[in-house]
Amino acid sequence: MPVKPLEPFLAWCQSRSSAAPLRIRGGGAAAVELALAFRARGLPARLLLQGEALHLGSCAANRAGERLLAEAGIPVERNVGPDVPADLACTGSRAPAWLAASGLPVDPASGRVLTEASLAVVGHPALLAAGDCGQIAAAPRPPSGVWAVRAAPLLARNLRRSLAQPQRPLETWRPQARALQLLGDGALPPRALALWGPLALGPSRWLWRWKNRIDRQFMARLQSEAPMGGSGTDAAGAMACRGCAAKLAARPLAGALARLAGEEPGANVVIPAAEDAALVATTAAGEQLLQSVDGFPALVDDPWLNGRLTTLHACSDLWASGARVASAQVLVTVPEGAPGVQEDLLLQTLAGVRSVLDPLGARLLGGHSLEGRDGAGLGLGLTVNGLVSADQAWPKGPLQPGDVLLLTRPIGSGVLFAAAMAGAALPAWIDAALEVMQQSQAPLVALLASHGCRACTDITGFGLLGHLGEMLGSPPPLAAGAGPEPAPTTQVELDATAIPALAGALELLARGLASTLAPANAAALALLAPEGPIQLAGPADAARRALLVDPQTCGPLLAALPDQRAPAVLAALREAGFAEAAVIGRVVAG
Repeated sequence: MPVKPLEPFLAWCQSRSSAAPLRIRGGGAAAVELALAFRARGLPARLLLQGEALHLGSCAANRAGERLLAEAGIPVERNVGPDVPADLACTGSRAPAWLAASGLPVDPASGRVLTEASLAVVGHPALLAAGDCGQIAAAPRPPSGVWAVRAAPLLARNLRRSLAQPQRPLETWRPQARALQLLGDGALPPRALALWGPLALGPSRWLWRWKNRIDRQFMARLQSEAPMGGSGTDAAGAMACRGCAAKLAARPLAGALARLAGEEPGANVVIPAAEDAALVATTAAGEQLLQSVDGFPALVDDPWLNGRLTTLHACSDLWASGARVASAQVLVTVPEGAPGVQEDLLLQTLAGVRSVLDPLGARLLGGHSLEGRDGAGLGLGLTVNGLVSADQAWPKGPLQPGDVLLLTRPIGSGVLFAAAMAGAALPAWIDAALEVMQQSQAPLVALLASHGCRACTDITGFGLLGHLGEMLGSPPPLAAGAGPEPAPTTQVELDATAIPALAGALELLARGLASTLAPANAAALALLAPEGPIQLAGPADAARRALLVDPQTCGPLLAALPDQRAPAVLAALREAGFAEAAVIGRVVAG
């Protein structure tokens, strides 16, 4: 797992009243060091012990720890019951319960699997265990990263030997008897305490410098690895985003389509104009049968939730066309794994799909399944079919002077989930975003139609600015040096400050974070050029401009309606549960 920065947690701590100290449960080195660190930052802290004494490994270490806490003015409550509330619990690692339930031999006190000196599980030579889940029966050691790291090379060699040469005996390991602990005291200037078996040395500045160098070297190695390993990186080494931010950028997409049509791609290649859904046929009853396709690598780990989000995202193409969803087919990719695990992933994914389709009376017609090879994870694609009367279908454009542009809900999902992959987004931000994204926009079709909607699109991978450009018939140039756009017959006056943003999105954008698709989407900023088809009606800082090109998953609808209907449609949207719907611009003569 990625190491997450402390800034969001510290911000929460600092928001607390100074009269309410941070209550930390635990008597180990982590609890003591955290209490000292918070106190050094000016945050009051209190240590809660379930017993009488600290647990730093020796009597000398415990005495040194008590001295540091007393010098820092940190109160210690002893013999505190387990029901007393705490803000932080530093309980140390413990083995998961399933190890004992599996029938493997475990240590009764810790639940860790008992192994031979070769790290092979006692009685099960084909299984190897190390780290916090394993314990050498003849030489038990505390569950510490020191022994886990030292065991790793032997574990790797024995795994290779057990596979390539199973007849050869495995290597044995004699772990060191003690591990050095360096405990920071949080003082200014900082010092550290060295704990080695029964000995305690310090605190001193030189021990802190030693500890600081070790910690920074470890973090540098850790941060050189991609967060959420296996999810892939882009060409620049940044984390490759998922959801609709995983779609191909506009330039290679348009270039491929131009070559397919037999045209030579040049500097002025633009995205071919297209509606959100394609007209397939007209039924005997006179309705248009529309079809669209969408999908992406899993945005979230929960297969049911991912199935729901992907289906809502795919259906929005039909809703943006004024259609009701009639049926769908799916293409599900599940990662390599045990058949039972794959069955459960497929079941939960399809259940998430049906959680959207069933309330709409739409049928899941079937589909196809694939096993992801070469590390491919869970993925879902859908073909969705919808029906709409020919006189009620909404085009993307053209926009008409006198119309207002209405956005049905906030944007910012691209940067939020990019930040989440890097451990830089508050969990509350992601929870709030998922609550918005899970809301079906199917009720908006009838609501917008009743208020005279004239054109509509959904905001997805190319961001608000890219999709608004499509409504104007002015997709962004895809190469530097492209010729000027022809004078638009209509212009949009866009109020960037009126665009609702998901919680945390503007803060992250202001810090320079962005989805991996955002730099390619930034070509759409050319639409804001002087005399361009889109003009900002007021000032917009860097974060607001970045929000305009942020790729969206389960993004809002962007609808054009007569100006005089704006108050009524906003009231109706808010009554329908779309509380953050907003008028974000107006269409004027070019």
